[in-house]
Amino acid sequence: MIKKTDAQPPEKFTGIELTDIPKSAVGVKAIKSSLNHVVGEVGLVKGIKLLKNLNQKYGFDCPGCAWPDPDEKRAFLAEYCENGAKAVAEEATKNRVSPMFFSTYSVPNLAKLSDYEIGKKGRITQPVYLPEGANHYKEISWKDAFSLIADELNGLDSPDEAIFYTSGRTSNEAAFLYQLFVRQFGTNNLPDCSNMCHESSGAALSETLGIGKGSITLDDFNHTDLIIVMGQNPGTNHPRMLTALGEAKKNGSKIITINPLPEVGLMNYKDPQNPLKWVGSGQDLTDLFLQVKINGDVALLKIILKLMLKKEEDTPYSVFDYDFIKNKTHGIEDLLDDLETYSIDYLVPQTGLSLEKIKEAADLIINKKKVIICWAMGLTQHKNSVDTIREIVNILLLKGSIGKQGAGTCPVRGHSNVQGDRTMGIWEKMSDDFLDKLDANFNFKSPRKHGFDVVNSIEAMHKNKAKVFFGMGGNFVSATPDTEFTAEALRKCNLTVHVSTKLNRSHLIHGKKALILPCLGRSEKDIQSTGEQFISVENSMGVIHNSQGHLNPASEHLLSEPAIVAGLANATLKKSSVNWTKLVSNYDFIRNEIEAVIPGFENYNERVRVGKGFYLPNNARENDFKPTNTGKANFSINSPSEIKLEENQFILMTIRTHDQFNTTIYGLNDRYRGVLNERRVIFMNPKDMQKLHLEKLDLVDLTSHFNGEVREAKGFLAIPYSIPEQCTATYFPEANVLVPIKSTADISNTPNSKSTIITIKKR
Repeated sequence: MIKKTDAQPPEKFTGIELTDIPKSAVGVKAIKSSLNHVVGEVGLVKGIKLLKNLNQKYGFDCPGCAWPDPDEKRAFLAEYCENGAKAVAEEATKNRVSPMFFSTYSVPNLAKLSDYEIGKKGRITQPVYLPEGANHYKEISWKDAFSLIADELNGLDSPDEAIFYTSGRTSNEAAFLYQLFVRQFGTNNLPDCSNMCHESSGAALSETLGIGKGSITLDDFNHTDLIIVMGQNPGTNHPRMLTALGEAKKNGSKIITINPLPEVGLMNYKDPQNPLKWVGSGQDLTDLFLQVKINGDVALLKIILKLMLKKEEDTPYSVFDYDFIKNKTHGIEDLLDDLETYSIDYLVPQTGLSLEKIKEAADLIINKKKVIICWAMGLTQHKNSVDTIREIVNILLLKGSIGKQGAGTCPVRGHSNVQGDRTMGIWEKMSDDFLDKLDANFNFKSPRKHGFDVVNSIEAMHKNKAKVFFGMGGNFVSATPDTEFTAEALRKCNLTVHVSTKLNRSHLIHGKKALILPCLGRSEKDIQSTGEQFISVENSMGVIHNSQGHLNPASEHLLSEPAIVAGLANATLKKSSVNWTKLVSNYDFIRNEIEAVIPGFENYNERVRVGKGFYLPNNARENDFKPTNTGKANFSINSPSEIKLEENQFILMTIRTHDQFNTTIYGLNDRYRGVLNERRVIFMNPKDMQKLHLEKLDLVDLTSHFNGEVREAKGFLAIPYSIPEQCTATYFPEANVLVPIKSTADISNTPNSKSTIITIKKR
């Protein structure tokens, strides 16, 4: 049994209030919530200045999600969402975490707080150091901090004993320098947050289409016939997507939503950019809702494929795009043969749906020419996630819905530059072609041995095979699976280092020695020796654009992320072909080096200065599938879920609240699910609650079961909710302790945070 420590959020209840679930998302309540957060954190005047520049051309990019901005005209009023406003308010908060704060509050006492309470302490103002055996962080100079890290790194038996993690908010410039430093140091241990979210998407799309990114642009939503949204909650996680869906509906598109929970934002919303629509009934979005069982997606998609095939056989040339299939694809015969091995009667029970409902969805797909399929982590965090996404591609290929206007794949990335980080080389398995160009440009030999991803990094630290952890942003311990196992792994390190803007739980779950290095936020001015700088990022649809903060930094002691990397490199690398100081003096120099190494960045400095930015090449968008192993788009053979539940077992998926972005907790409300002022809840089907003799708000303990191992998360309030039988949902990071470190997706090795088998016991 895994014992609970301060690595987990405490079992602390905050006074739950249940309300009616809203019938519409956004609208006046969202605007009010946004303003309340902004005014509360930064004040009215500063808040207005912040929001005026958020996501505008020549403004700064939201540090939240990666949803793209319109290419041309930006909304004068609110080119951001509620959670975007919360994100910048948190970053620009008036609260400060100074050396005096750390001398007052010990690490053990801070660890007793909830993640929400920790995050609200404010911006970190100076580098701080926690010596071995100490309970209080203390002030340290940047020079001494870099020297301390360098000594630890250079004292390792091998560069592979160091882990260099990256979160998705790091800029292109910082990410490129970071991976260059790490590879000059001698390792490919570059795990990142993609390993835990869209790694399955990248694996599936690279194999089938030759690129691990989506194939559509934002404008494609204006030209599509049908949008299918799977495993996704845009109303909370990327609310600006609702505007695109609303415009698509106006233009005649149909929308199918496939998800275990009915999410308000996908049903109806009120456009925040149009004051005339803040009141009234709002705009209906979803035409057909399929409330699929958790991880029943492959079975559902396979039924749809069989129904498409049956219609094509009955009425030849009515469904399949044979010209596209013949000229652009490979493997259709194997796909059709595999479909024959499954019966619809076998597949239907796995979905939790009626065959009539599935036929409605199939009919829409059959009768529409241009189809976009969107998805997020509801699909990517299961054992067979890669299969699910490849099955999506199968449907699109049969329809010829790749590489044409209004059609294609749309994996919706969670963090603002997670896609850009990967483009810049933040990956433990970068191609030899990338590494060859890096070597040629910088005159060194980078390592070729693949490094550790997130799961392998945790296991390596746990086995004492990795002894230094360096985190470029993020909240590693709260983002990762198997919380107690991860905490033990970090505590075995000789040194843990976190580059951060604000205090989080990972600063309190540390190695023998620990450092916190405070950096600039997106909204702040970045001034280097040649003057004020801007950075660049890549959004979910492959657009590179600039971002420049306008606020004075929260402290004079903050460094930018590129400057931190340069300082670390200068202190650590005894011989380097790189003039790190020069590169950081003017970020144009960094962009020149990116241009020399990475295809698609020609004339980088000129093009990124254009307000809307520029698109990177996308072979799938251009109907060019040469990068695949066959030179064509590949059909694939995929398997339904293997999960078998016993009578008293349930499948648990972790989700976000509406007052949350990734591990950052802005507040304690989940307004769109009718839960206020509480996070320790579990959503259950009412029939399941009856079987367990549970009443609403009964206190329960959760136990996960995997390969004979059990893990516990104690103290959750049971809430009856619209969710399929034997399916449950609760929030992360509170439930991350239940996700076993070895329960991962095939091929991508992503933690199975959406399919944990649990039992529920009444307290």
